[in-house]
Amino acid sequence: MSDRIHTLSGYLYEYQKSVTQPEEFWARIADSFHWRKRWSKVLKWNFEEPDVKWFVDAKLNITENIFERHLFTIGDRPAIIWEANDPNEAGRTLTYKELFHEVNRFANALKSKGIGKGDKVIIYMPMVPEAAIAMLACARIGAIHSVVFAGFSSSALADRVNDCGAKAILTADGNFRGSKKIAVKAVVDEALEKSEVETVIVYERTQQEVSMKEGRDFWWHEVIAEESQECAPEEMDSEDMLFILYTSGSTGKPKGVVHTTGGYMVYSQYSFDNVFQYSEGDVYWCTADVGWITGHSYIVYGPLLAGATTLMFEGVPTFPDAGRFWQVVEKHQVNVFYTAPTAIRALQAYGTEPIQKYDLSSLKVLGSVGEPINEEAWHWYHTHIGRGKCPIVDTWWQTETGGIMVSPIAGITPTKPAFATLPLPGVQLCIVDPEGNELTGNSVEGNLCIKFPWPGMIRTTYGDHERCKQTYFSTYKGMYFTGDGVKRDHDGYYRILGRVDDVINVSGHRMGTAEVENAINEHPKVIESAVVGYPHEVKGQGIYAYVIADLTNRTEDNLMNEIKEMISKIIGPIAKPDKIQFVPGLPKTRSGKIMRRILRKVAEGSLDNMGDTSTLLDPDVVTKIIEGKK
Repeated sequence: MSDRIHTLSGYLYEYQKSVTQPEEFWARIADSFHWRKRWSKVLKWNFEEPDVKWFVDAKLNITENIFERHLFTIGDRPAIIWEANDPNEAGRTLTYKELFHEVNRFANALKSKGIGKGDKVIIYMPMVPEAAIAMLACARIGAIHSVVFAGFSSSALADRVNDCGAKAILTADGNFRGSKKIAVKAVVDEALEKSEVETVIVYERTQQEVSMKEGRDFWWHEVIAEESQECAPEEMDSEDMLFILYTSGSTGKPKGVVHTTGGYMVYSQYSFDNVFQYSEGDVYWCTADVGWITGHSYIVYGPLLAGATTLMFEGVPTFPDAGRFWQVVEKHQVNVFYTAPTAIRALQAYGTEPIQKYDLSSLKVLGSVGEPINEEAWHWYHTHIGRGKCPIVDTWWQTETGGIMVSPIAGITPTKPAFATLPLPGVQLCIVDPEGNELTGNSVEGNLCIKFPWPGMIRTTYGDHERCKQTYFSTYKGMYFTGDGVKRDHDGYYRILGRVDDVINVSGHRMGTAEVENAINEHPKVIESAVVGYPHEVKGQGIYAYVIADLTNRTEDNLMNEIKEMISKIIGPIAKPDKIQFVPGLPKTRSGKIMRRILRKVAEGSLDNMGDTSTLLDPDVVTKIIEGKK
């Protein structure tokens, strides 16, 4: 690929060009794709609105750029290698040609159910190749997919179905997760008591009993049985919606991040190619779930656009034992491995014995995603998994950015533990103080903003453009605010310090504190609650809940379990608090605002300096909370 960066001076040259002549830079990158009609203008933008358009008026189909662009040269190359949850179950490999045929058959099946351009389709599936096939089939016919992580509860699913007005849900009878068999269709049925869709297509994975509603529910294998392997791709405008992906906000309602076709396509392939320095024939494995943006950009779209071989894994890192990741690396001779710090820390706890049994010599590049990686985990990963010779790309980006924004380029950027290092070409970062003044020079710390558009960026939040404006573009005038704190060191390297708002990053999954509080407050015995994040040695951040409750005819333990159960139901098990402390009151200012800064300090155990508590309505509450914590 001609747009590959090969040296550090090459990176500096490209970066400089991308900042001084951004439109020429991105036009050159976009030229390697197949466009049915070229753009009339590379970029139109205004961050006040916000209103951003890339490759204006261009026409394309993203799947044509995965299949038709590559089929003559790499049709027989493995596109997806699938590894099942149970190591004793045979996996599957789909070549580009086979994947193309499966995508077309399923795209035709969707059309036969009346689904077409602009319709919204929810995908709520286990990590099987059909999840990727479903995404690509939607893109083929111009339907807009919204993948919902199959661990979310029925009410979280219903919220998303209702918010986007989905016409169909693609799901499975169940899924396997470690030693558990989870009912998936049952969750969909429950969600559909609170919302309506015309069509549900069910992939048979676990052979468990499910109820099928006449006229609405269909089996995947039956709907594709008669379908042709040919399906003409729908012509899309560069700014037509490709997908909506819901992410937690600091207010309770999840927000639908909208990504469009042209810019997302260009950015996901460009970032994939460069960050991982993927070479032809490499086996690339990202351990994420397709329910998250990482799975969209770096399991499905980025790798497949680049003609790569991407591995999809259904299981968990510790089943049947803590050597599972390394067994898969050896079995498939994985060259590039991309996972989350949470997984690394969890496996670190088992020591190096599970690693010894396996040959990891195929590994060339290691990556980290989801949250800043701590130094200790970085060194363990580098030493024991990479044997001291694999560069680690510590990538920082967000659902809203569409692709990696700050990261070393594998083998090219000198790395530094816990630093995301430097921005990718086209990414214009700036650090601002709370008043919005840009902090120039090195050795500064502040809030991370981006002052110029990049092709993979969010266009709006679905159905609520004002919310997009308020969340990302109104804090600092003329800039996209990431919500993260950052430090630039004496070398000009960036270290991400984590969220500065009321969002907790649990194992790389962003959760709004308001969302968790709303779920806790549903319990009839709960009067009020406040939730904060605190440092957790495995998850990065844990959830600490302070709860004011009526404990008549309940023990604290009983109520604790009921609250956790309830959160599991409303949001999903991932949002269960790690600690619940029952308190007589919460530290509030006279205007009624909860002072979370104090609650964070208590949760972290830094009890000696509570800072200024003079603005509190009742400063004694703090003393009582600290005593309760002890």
